[in-house]
Amino acid sequence: MDHSRRTLPGVSAPADGPDPDPAPDPDPDPFAGWARRLYRPLEALHIVGYFAEETTQAYLGIGLTDYGMGYFASRSAAMGPVRPEVTTATFYVFSAPLVAAFLPRAWGLASPEDIVDARLRGIEAALRRGLGDAADSAEVAEAAELAGQALVGLETAGRPLAAAHLGLPVPSTPLLALWHAITVLREYRGDGHLAALVLAGLDPVESLVTAVAGGGPAKFLKSTRGWSPEQWAAGQTRLRERGLLDDDNSFTDAGQAVRETVEHRTDAAAAAPWRRLGEPGCARLLELARPLSRTIAASGILPARLAAPS
Repeated sequence: MDHSRRTLPGVSAPADGPDPDPAPDPDPDPFAGWARRLYRPLEALHIVGYFAEETTQAYLGIGLTDYGMGYFASRSAAMGPVRPEVTTATFYVFSAPLVAAFLPRAWGLASPEDIVDARLRGIEAALRRGLGDAADSAEVAEAAELAGQALVGLETAGRPLAAAHLGLPVPSTPLLALWHAITVLREYRGDGHLAALVLAGLDPVESLVTAVAGGGPAKFLKSTRGWSPEQWAAGQTRLRERGLLDDDNSFTDAGQAVRETVEHRTDAAAAAPWRRLGEPGCARLLELARPLSRTIAASGILPARLAAPS
């Protein structure tokens, strides 16, 4: 398998990639702070499925054609056999032609239900490889219970990806139950992040350009979202005209302020499940998740740029 081709999705963060080490959040809501602190260690467990060979093989095994189709179909499948326009809208930063290269063709090769099942099989195998003996530990079981508690009664209005994944059956094993809960929480945060981008007046390309200006991986983002160099340059021009970028496409003070506002709004919009869990539960989940994320990082299952200790 050519791993160089397996870098399609934006998995370093929801949508376009918030700064992993932001300035302290001025929001007085402590659960916005918990949303930010819990994001990275939980994300390390979620994104295993986007990079591990096991998930790609699971998708190929049910008839999907390649990694790209597996990514778009598996993340969309919880919503059913949606049209590509729905995936383009909910994923936000991928170009419509890129999504349309895989959907709806995937639904003719495998049902959404079969794709969801394949995703879980691949994820379980990948997590077991990455976590080793810890996959069946009491810590994983406790983390699954806590993350699941954060979802009880969670309101998902206006959060299509979170709602779709929340509606899936909870897997019976603690390892997959933990991954399922983390996935819902990840998509919940991502849905709120997109709302923050829209409120900031940042279209998909502009969102990516500001991610790069904030230190995001330029080569990765430019090569994996389906936008042409001309479209990328046009987005930079629009942001310069708004006074958000300098001539060298770095942030102006105004641009930095806009991006920080997006991140603070993202944290605030992600606070609700952590408020349900409560501060002691958040603290305990963080205590459990950090060693698990470090075990994943040390396993080599993730690209080096995503495997920094959380």
